[in-house]
Amino acid sequence: MSKEKIIGNSYPVKDANLKVTGQLKYVGDMKLPNMLYAKMLFSSVAHANIKNIDISEALKVPGVRAIATCFNTPQTKYNSALRFFEHDIPKTEAVFPRTVRYVGDRVAAVAAETEKAAKEAIKLIKVEYEELPVILDVEEAIKEEAIHIHPGGNKVIEMTANAGDVDKAFEECYRIFEDKYEVPPIHHGAIETHVAIAQYDYTDKLTLWTPTQNTFAFRILLSQIMDMPLHKIRVIRPTIGGAFGGKLEMTIEPVAAILSRMTKRPVKLVLDRTETILTTRVRHGAVVYMKTGVKDDGTILAQDIKMYTNTGAYASSALNVMGALSHKIYKVYKIPNMRFSGIPVYTNTITAGAMRGYGSPQVFMAQQTQLGKIARELNLDLIEIQKKNSVEPNGVDQRFNSPLGNPRLLDCIEKGRELFKWDEKKNSKTEEGSWVKGIGMAIGAHGNGVFGAHRDVITLILKLNEDGTLTLITGTHDMGNGTVTMQTQMIAEVLGVTPDKVETFETDTDACAWNLGDYASRGVFVEGAAAKKTAEKLKELIISDAKELLEVEDELELVEGFVVSKSNSEKRVSLSDIAVNSQKVKNRELTVIEDYASPAGLTSYGAHFAEVLVNKETGEIKVIDFVAVHDVGRMINPISLEGQLEGGIQMGLGYALSEGYVFDEKGKPINNSFTTYKMFRTVDMPKITTFFIEELEEKGPYGAKSIGECAVVPVAPAVCNAVADALNIDVNELPIKIKRGV
Repeated sequence: MSKEKIIGNSYPVKDANLKVTGQLKYVGDMKLPNMLYAKMLFSSVAHANIKNIDISEALKVPGVRAIATCFNTPQTKYNSALRFFEHDIPKTEAVFPRTVRYVGDRVAAVAAETEKAAKEAIKLIKVEYEELPVILDVEEAIKEEAIHIHPGGNKVIEMTANAGDVDKAFEECYRIFEDKYEVPPIHHGAIETHVAIAQYDYTDKLTLWTPTQNTFAFRILLSQIMDMPLHKIRVIRPTIGGAFGGKLEMTIEPVAAILSRMTKRPVKLVLDRTETILTTRVRHGAVVYMKTGVKDDGTILAQDIKMYTNTGAYASSALNVMGALSHKIYKVYKIPNMRFSGIPVYTNTITAGAMRGYGSPQVFMAQQTQLGKIARELNLDLIEIQKKNSVEPNGVDQRFNSPLGNPRLLDCIEKGRELFKWDEKKNSKTEEGSWVKGIGMAIGAHGNGVFGAHRDVITLILKLNEDGTLTLITGTHDMGNGTVTMQTQMIAEVLGVTPDKVETFETDTDACAWNLGDYASRGVFVEGAAAKKTAEKLKELIISDAKELLEVEDELELVEGFVVSKSNSEKRVSLSDIAVNSQKVKNRELTVIEDYASPAGLTSYGAHFAEVLVNKETGEIKVIDFVAVHDVGRMINPISLEGQLEGGIQMGLGYALSEGYVFDEKGKPINNSFTTYKMFRTVDMPKITTFFIEELEEKGPYGAKSIGECAVVPVAPAVCNAVADALNIDVNELPIKIKRGV
């Protein structure tokens, strides 16, 4: 039985009460004295040089205080996906570019006394465009004759990641399967749209409030764009109303900052839903060519993956996403010969960026869907093929021959098989009228941080208060997923208190120490481990002081707010007395500041199972049963894990069946509202069963691994395989569309 008292128990996110009672203040709720309101004008064309912008009539609108355009603002090029100071990635974006590259690019912004005045002024701005050819398709964009969207061509970079001898292995295969798969760009769908408030004051200091996942990097980006020193920029992250990667990259923040510097007044900029869909970030669309060679028993001997991702108008996360997914495919199977080539491609569509899964949903959709096809054509059980090829505990990465830690993918598959009743359902396929049932499954994986790619560091501050409570100062960005709650659990466990005794101050660049940012599923594996390490450091100081106060050399432990002798429980001193004594006698506060760098790049795994009903006459698809089993090492907060997994399944079902940007021939998205852009709703959700495999990961805090992004990865291919099973067809594209009368 576990010896921990806090770890492994369910706790609601620490600000849940404030959220449900409406007391929590989001940036959209904030109002500063003397504040102006901003609105933006976005490009109505997908590709054009801006010849002239006439703002004369707009300036006449009462209440207008400033109008920013490409002709009166910095043309500094930057990359919105910057992570740290010297991060070297292509800089292709300007706040207001002189060449617009997608419908929704920034053209102008107005700051006015009221939002109504700003909107009125926006309508009066006249823009003269010199239109250029439009390219929407990645395979059109890489043709030699294609017009260059950026100097140098439309390929951002060409990446490779190879292992073994693929060509030789193909010669030895029983069958080779070659297929093309396509997935669309999709919207993050966070409830809170993009919003920022900037205040440039008369000391030349800029303060920015924004619900970002990347606070410290935003300060660097603003420094570059505004040509300001870092100590004159303060970025504060108030509550985030959902992000899913969509708030990792800077979008509207420099617009508010520029307008505030122009007016010397606070400026608030809020995008509505349509503006957020049109102009912020999306998951990369992709085209994947998958070639797989197998033995007659389904053993995979070789796999060749060629992939084009649609990075849209600007480079942004183009390199990061392609690099990340090229590694993940080496984490799931024992394939000795693999070849990967990937090219992120510019098009005249909305810029792609980070989104939950960070490349994994695209490449695993292709790989897993093709494996379903291989099983059907070889008349083999898909689960048996999965087990034959899956990595085992203490397996290795085939590319680098490096250890994978303690992957429990096989356990996930077997437990899912049992919970889903795979064998029973496989042998009882039914058809009722025009409805036919099908079952499918898929596996997926995702990393725990960015170890091996670049630095993966967080620094925390923890202090003991005079009454025995604690205050954690953390640069973590809790997006509603409970990362800060999890940190308080770790600290409470180490220091022998309950989590409600740990208060937090979060993510302010002037007050908190540096954190890389909240992405790449760093939450539990990196930030949780940092909280544990910081608490252990404070515990050492507390015990040292306690020994002096108790005048003992006994072994001590921390229990319910006291430090107690293990040999004589009568010898005890409270945390409060220790804190007060430290101030009174030692003239210091019991505070520690501790750095933590991730020690390893480990992987989380999941196996998902879907049962669908498909109407052969109408093409309608219903998911009626879904089972998801994940390898998490150790459950820190079960209710939080369940929430993450169920949310990931909802997001993945939308990816599989209903979501995806649709552009007209001139590059304008035609589904730019929640009326026309169909996300999965509560009433669309199937019965869901979740389960977690707890086999400890040595390098994780209390043996834990992260789940946030892995939760979404296997969903779509599991549904693809179920639909393919129902109709005995190939599924090669998302969202899945079935022709009537198939």
